[in-house]
Parts: sequence; C-alpha cells; structure tokens
Amino acid sequence: MTKKILAVLAHPDDESFGLGGTLALYQQRGYETYYVCATRGEAGTVDEEHLKGFKDTAEMRTDELMRAAKELGLKEVIFLGYRDSGMPGMEANNHPNAQINHPIEEVAGKVVKHIREIKPDVVITFDPIGGYKHPDHIHIHKATVLAFANADDENFHPESGEGFKPGALYFQVFPRGFLKAMTRLMPLVGKDPTKWGRNGDINLKELAEVSFPVHVRVHTSSVSEIKNKASIQHASQGGMQMRRGLMGFVMRVFGEREDFMRAYPPVVDGFKRKYDLFDF
Repeated sequence: MTKKILAVLAHPDDESFGLGGTLALYQQRGYETYYVCATRGEAGTVDEEHLKGFKDTAEMRTDELMRAAKELGLKEVIFLGYRDSGMPGMEANNHPNAQINHPIEEVAGKVVKHIREIKPDVVITFDPIGGYKHPDHIHIHKATVLAFANADDENFHPESGEGFKPGALYFQVFPRGFLKAMTRLMPLVGKDPTKWGRNGDINLKELAEVSFPVHVRVHTSSVSEIKNKASIQHASQGGMQMRRGLMGFVMRVFGEREDFMRAYPPVVDGFKRKYDLFDF
C-alpha cells in the first residue's frame, strides 16, 4: 500500500517555503503527498503587479499555490474555507470568517474529516508557536493536534467518517542555530533582526530564544531545485528571494535540510535523532 503524508498548514506558500523539500523528497520516493490549507492568504501583502488578471488576492494566491503544488508533485490540495487572519493588530483579525475567529474544535472537525478520508501514515503541522507566531499558524497547529488525538474516536465529529489513527504526528521546527546565526549576521548588512520579513513584523531574536527538539532531520539537497521552482511560484510573497540573499547564505552554511519534532508516538529517553519521517 502506498504511504501517505498529509501537511496541515495555514496559507498558500507554507507548503513550499517551509516543507517544500520534504514534500518533494517523499513524492520522488513514490509516496503520496497531500496539503490541507486553512486559508487562501487573503491578508498577505501583495504588490499591484501580481494582481493583474485576478479578481483579488485570494484568487491570485490560490493560483500560485496550485502551480507550486504541481512543481512539488502534490497529490491533492484541499482548502478548509477560512479567511487569512493576518498578523496581530491587522484589520483582517476582525473579519468574521478569519480563521482565528472560529473555534478550535470546529476547525479540528474539518481537519479530522480529511485525516479519515486520506488515511495518512504521517501528519505534519506547525510547531506550538506557529514558526514565527502567526496567529493562523498557531490556530491550525492546535486544531491539527486535537484532530490527530481524536481521529480514531468516532464520538469526535461522527459526521466526519470512520475513525482512523495515523502513525505519526510531526511539528516542523526552525533550528535555533539557524535563527541565532541570522540575528548575528543581519546587523552586519544593515538589517534589524527584530523587524524581519516584508512588513517588519517578525522578531527573529525573540524566536531564537524558543527551543524545540529536533527528532528528525530530513536532508533535502537532492530536491533543492524542485523546492526552488515551487517557491518561485509564490512571487507575490517573495518567491525566489526566500532562497537568496542572507537567508540563502545561512541555509547554504547549515545545509539543505528541514527539521521536525515528533509529537506522536511519544519520544522516550535515549532517543537518537532520525533522518526519515517514516522511521517511527
């Protein structure tokens, strides 16, 4: 039987910038890869040039995602139908369909439906702080954890199908050494590490102080070009720029890899780092 990975994330581009190497690598190995995307990235900052030919940001970013999915070889992309909540303090926070304005259990009900239908061996989502504290990232993390924990309990959203328990749940994590290196190098090129990102709303120094264990490290150099091609599709969000400049330099120093914390099965004392998400 073909093995399957289900990534449950928040926005178009999360599947490429963060997990692109892992999804491409396992797809090349013959595994089926799926992406559940909570929103269509409506609150993302977009230059007018990228909107030409599209009615709005959601349509344009959906198109970017579908092209990236083709590059990564995803089996299917599924949208949960929520609206991008934006970063804290944005007007988008107040939209009635913003993801963060829906109960965690409601979102978990939608996630568990897809877990039961797809029957993945492995589920991946964000770490508990959502990578860089984006509210949607944290919200979908909580919903996915709840859905995973109850996926085989048919009393939990019984309308969502027969129970099924995936083999493993992972959180993608940023290596702290990578972030600390970024915070040291950025001032040397005139950048403020407390105001990272297009809108200057990500504090890398703060993130570098939050540490999660790395239980599995997936080496992705063999598929780096595929990840590059997928990232380029998200031109409105920086695309290839995510792989160039200072960040690209640090990535080359640390190597092409993507790191994961294993949430389930529980990690026991004496655990030695692994290099395959299916080695559990």
